[in-house]
Amino acid sequence: MPKVLFCATVDIHFKKFHLPYLQWFQSQGWEVHVASSGDMDLPYVDIKHHISIHRSPFTLSNMTAYRQLAAIVNGHSFDLIHCHTPMGGVLARLAARKTRKQGTKVIYTAHGFHFCKGAPLLNWLVYYPIEKSLAHLTDCLITINSEDYSLAQQRRFRAGRIEQVRGVGVNLEHYRPIGTKEKLARRDQLGYGSDDFLLFFAGEFNKNKNQQLLIRALASSYKDKIPHCKLLLAGEGGQVAECRLLASSLGVGDRVDFLGYRNDIEELLPMCDVAVASSLREGLPVNIMEAMACGLPIIATANRGHSELVEDQGNGFIVAPGDIQAFADRMDQLYHSELLRERMGQESVRRAANYSLTQVKAQLSEIYSRYAGDGEKIERKVYGAYS
Repeated sequence: MPKVLFCATVDIHFKKFHLPYLQWFQSQGWEVHVASSGDMDLPYVDIKHHISIHRSPFTLSNMTAYRQLAAIVNGHSFDLIHCHTPMGGVLARLAARKTRKQGTKVIYTAHGFHFCKGAPLLNWLVYYPIEKSLAHLTDCLITINSEDYSLAQQRRFRAGRIEQVRGVGVNLEHYRPIGTKEKLARRDQLGYGSDDFLLFFAGEFNKNKNQQLLIRALASSYKDKIPHCKLLLAGEGGQVAECRLLASSLGVGDRVDFLGYRNDIEELLPMCDVAVASSLREGLPVNIMEAMACGLPIIATANRGHSELVEDQGNGFIVAPGDIQAFADRMDQLYHSELLRERMGQESVRRAANYSLTQVKAQLSEIYSRYAGDGEKIERKVYGAYS
């Protein structure tokens, strides 16, 4: 029985992004292993390995995680290792040096290099030399946006192959527009009115996601221009309390709903009017793809991931990072034009089709077929899995 190992920093990464592919490997008769931190119960996994991995490269526990992972890799005859997240990619590729010589193939998906245009110098000093030096231990380097793909080629990353795949895919059966009647019913159930102008953002509360920009933009505009505007923030993280305090101090505490962790995003998104995104850095954000699939216009800060998905004046607006007033002005513009919201929402749906789960499966099937043996069997069956 062939074996595959998926490796990442935390197990929720698998739940959020990779269940379709874990399921597919298992359905094809592979023994599926995952290695990460966390104690989450994951479906489609035969063996789950806990390792003491941490996302920071400066944490000593990663030395322990490396030894644990090396023991796992050397103790199993894996045919394929697919690693994700920066530290998952580092440790898995180092741990697989011996077994690669015995035939194990290693695929690494970079979900957005930490070094990019506009990134802090420290990111370039730390992450760039690590990624470039480990490229030669990679049979296939997968990038998920055009900037990273070009950078890896221009900087001569010595991976066996460099590919670009459109993220992890969005399930268009789950994320889709709904009619007015259903939208009003969902709003009523959750305590929102037909006149409420709902902005939605899902993401961990941290410095990179930058939810404070959204709160400040709301405070800058809602009193005079958008009296019924409400900001829905889904997610958890270390900066929730700080954001709550900011909203209260700016007088919009009653206009910002902190939803916590949600597993019903596909129910919430279609009832909203606009999706907003304030991140400083993104690879190819799933939350934006999901919002597009639900027919929402997007207001997003300028970075490579947002700009890959959102065409300014097309399916939304791209705003300079930190420009609170510009963000507020775009909110006001969409609030006062239902026609503009409808046009941009339709364009979002059209563009979302390029990032569907079906499309990404097709791209990954071609890659897996090169490294997992029977290419014809893989390519034939991957399309139907988890559709």
